[in-house]
Amino acid sequence: MSIYQRIKDLANEKNITVKDVERALGYSNGTLGKWKDSTNSASLEKVADYFGVTTDYLLGRTKSPVKTLDDEINEALDRSVGTSGEPITDNDRAIIKGMIEAYIKNKG
Repeated sequence: MSIYQRIKDLANEKNITVKDVERALGYSNGTLGKWKDSTNSASLEKVADYFGVTTDYLLGRTKSPVKTLDDEINEALDRSVGTSGEPITDNDRAIIKGMIEAYIKNKG
């Protein structure tokens, strides 16, 4: 399914048209129709934020339109750096993820 088709389906779920989405986001008429296969990331993020879905959903990388807790944790870890300023190691990533998951499980 193309990016455009996913956007069209999301618009239909909200009982609005793709033209309404373009207008709401400040895009010219027909902009989203050009997104059959790809677009720039800033524009894609703007549409994802508008609908409250992930860019991965729009790109067809996931079937779930919403972020899971695991998605949120992984995104945070992707942006994390160690004390050296380098990205964290896979080992540290696993340890930190386990600590976060344990905290959330025990917080309940």
